[in-house]
Amino acid sequence: MVEEGRPLFVQIAEEIEASVLDGSLAEGERAPSTNELAAFHRINPATAAKGINLLVDREILIKRRGLGMFVAEGAAQRLRAERQQSFADHYLTPMLAEARHIGLPVESVIELLRERVHQSSNNE
Repeated sequence: MVEEGRPLFVQIAEEIEASVLDGSLAEGERAPSTNELAAFHRINPATAAKGINLLVDREILIKRRGLGMFVAEGAAQRLRAERQQSFADHYLTPMLAEARHIGLPVESVIELLRERVHQSSNNE
Protein backbone atom coordinates (compact mmCIF):
# COMPACT_ATOMS: atom_id res chain seq x y z
CA MET A 1 0.00 0.00 0.00
CA VAL A 2 2.83 2.40 0.75
CA GLU A 3 3.27 4.83 -2.12
CA GLU A 4 6.57 6.70 -2.20
CA GLY A 5 6.40 10.46 -2.04
CA ARG A 6 2.96 10.63 -0.43
CA PRO A 7 2.45 10.97 3.31
CA LEU A 8 1.44 7.71 4.96
CA PHE A 9 -1.34 9.35 6.97
CA VAL A 10 -2.93 10.62 3.73
CA GLN A 11 -2.72 7.11 2.25
CA ILE A 12 -4.40 5.70 5.38
CA ALA A 13 -7.23 8.23 5.07
CA GLU A 14 -7.65 7.49 1.36
CA GLU A 15 -7.76 3.75 2.02
CA ILE A 16 -10.61 4.23 4.49
CA GLU A 17 -12.37 6.60 2.07
CA ALA A 18 -12.17 3.96 -0.66
CA SER A 19 -13.70 1.39 1.69
CA VAL A 20 -16.57 3.74 2.48
CA LEU A 21 -17.14 4.50 -1.20
CA ASP A 22 -17.10 0.86 -2.31
CA GLY A 23 -19.39 -0.16 0.56
CA SER A 24 -16.96 -2.52 2.27
CA LEU A 25 -17.12 -0.14 5.25
CA ALA A 26 -20.77 0.79 5.69
CA GLU A 27 -22.21 3.86 7.34
CA GLY A 28 -22.63 3.22 11.05
CA GLU A 29 -20.03 0.45 10.98
CA ARG A 30 -16.98 0.48 13.22
CA ALA A 31 -13.83 1.64 11.41
CA PRO A 32 -10.41 0.08 12.04
CA SER A 33 -8.74 1.47 15.15
CA THR A 34 -5.50 3.39 15.15
CA ASN A 35 -3.71 0.39 16.64
CA GLU A 36 -5.22 -2.02 14.10
CA LEU A 37 -4.13 0.21 11.22
CA ALA A 38 -0.68 0.68 12.72
CA ALA A 39 -0.17 -3.06 13.19
CA PHE A 40 -1.52 -3.96 9.75
CA HIS A 41 0.61 -1.39 7.90
CA ARG A 42 3.55 -1.61 10.30
CA ILE A 43 3.55 2.09 10.97
CA ASN A 44 3.63 4.30 14.03
CA PRO A 45 0.20 4.58 15.71
CA ALA A 46 0.57 8.39 15.67
CA THR A 47 0.74 8.26 11.87
CA ALA A 48 -2.40 6.13 11.69
CA ALA A 49 -4.12 8.50 14.15
CA LYS A 50 -3.24 11.46 11.94
CA GLY A 51 -4.97 9.76 8.98
CA ILE A 52 -8.02 8.93 11.09
CA ASN A 53 -8.19 12.50 12.37
CA LEU A 54 -8.28 13.83 8.81
CA LEU A 55 -11.50 11.87 8.36
CA VAL A 56 -12.91 12.94 11.72
CA ASP A 57 -12.27 16.58 10.83
CA ARG A 58 -14.22 16.09 7.58
CA GLU A 59 -17.03 14.26 9.42
CA ILE A 60 -16.45 11.01 7.52
CA LEU A 61 -15.69 9.21 10.79
CA ILE A 62 -17.13 9.96 14.20
CA LYS A 63 -15.70 9.11 17.61
CA ARG A 64 -17.83 7.21 20.08
CA ARG A 65 -16.23 7.45 23.47
CA GLY A 66 -15.09 4.06 24.67
CA LEU A 67 -16.30 2.32 21.51
CA GLY A 68 -14.01 3.58 18.77
CA MET A 69 -14.44 5.22 15.38
CA PHE A 70 -17.50 4.71 13.23
CA VAL A 71 -18.44 5.70 9.71
CA ALA A 72 -20.71 8.74 9.93
CA GLU A 73 -24.17 8.78 8.42
CA GLY A 74 -24.00 10.41 5.00
CA ALA A 75 -20.24 9.82 4.73
CA ALA A 76 -20.41 8.09 1.35
CA GLN A 77 -22.55 10.87 -0.07
CA ARG A 78 -20.15 13.54 1.27
CA LEU A 79 -17.18 11.69 -0.21
CA ARG A 80 -18.87 11.39 -3.60
CA ALA A 81 -19.70 15.10 -3.58
CA GLU A 82 -16.08 15.97 -2.67
CA ARG A 83 -14.74 13.73 -5.41
CA GLN A 84 -17.15 15.14 -8.00
CA GLN A 85 -16.08 18.68 -7.12
CA SER A 86 -12.42 17.67 -7.27
CA PHE A 87 -13.00 16.03 -10.66
CA ALA A 88 -14.60 19.21 -11.99
CA ASP A 89 -11.81 21.38 -10.60
CA HIS A 90 -8.93 19.22 -11.82
CA TYR A 91 -10.25 18.00 -15.17
CA LEU A 92 -13.26 19.90 -16.45
CA THR A 93 -12.17 23.45 -15.67
CA PRO A 94 -8.78 23.08 -17.42
CA MET A 95 -10.41 21.23 -20.33
CA LEU A 96 -12.96 23.99 -20.84
CA ALA A 97 -10.25 26.65 -20.57
CA GLU A 98 -8.24 24.90 -23.29
CA ALA A 99 -11.36 24.52 -25.45
CA ARG A 100 -11.97 28.26 -25.17
CA HIS A 101 -8.31 28.93 -25.95
CA ILE A 102 -8.48 26.97 -29.22
CA GLY A 103 -11.94 28.25 -30.16
CA LEU A 104 -13.79 24.98 -29.58
CA PRO A 105 -17.43 25.63 -28.64
CA VAL A 106 -18.92 23.88 -25.60
CA GLU A 107 -21.31 21.93 -27.85
CA SER A 108 -18.31 20.48 -29.70
CA VAL A 109 -16.66 19.51 -26.42
CA ILE A 110 -19.85 17.70 -25.38
CA GLU A 111 -19.98 15.89 -28.71
CA LEU A 112 -16.34 14.85 -28.38
CA LEU A 113 -17.09 13.49 -24.91
CA ARG A 114 -20.06 11.51 -26.25
CA GLU A 115 -17.87 10.04 -28.99
CA ARG A 116 -15.21 9.01 -26.45
CA VAL A 117 -17.80 7.43 -24.18
CA HIS A 118 -19.15 5.47 -27.13
CA GLN A 119 -15.64 4.37 -28.14
CA SER A 120 -14.71 3.29 -24.62
CA SER A 121 -17.95 1.32 -24.16
CA ASN A 122 -17.26 -0.50 -27.44
CA ASN A 123 -13.74 -1.41 -26.26
CA GLU A 124 -14.92 -3.03 -23.02
